[in-house]
Amino acid sequence: MRCVFVQFRCQPGKTYEVANEIYDREVVSELYSTSGEYDLIAKIYIPEDEDVGHWLNEKLFDIPGINRTLTTMTFRAF
Repeated sequence: MRCVFVQFRCQPGKTYEVANEIYDREVVSELYSTSGEYDLIAKIYIPEDEDVGHWLNEKLFDIPGINRTLTTMTFRAF
């Protein structure tokens, strides 16, 4: 499995709706509310044989209320 972190910037007043929809899809390992430029951050494990961009687009990025996302790929831990 490949670990990625995705940050979500939501439309004003939509953060809780977006968070609930993310959880309902049962594809994230962890989900947190954050301060700063983005409203939420999710830790997601994607199967090695899947294309990260396609997987995220199909599973998460069509949720209404998301204005922008930032995906951070991870590599081997030290």
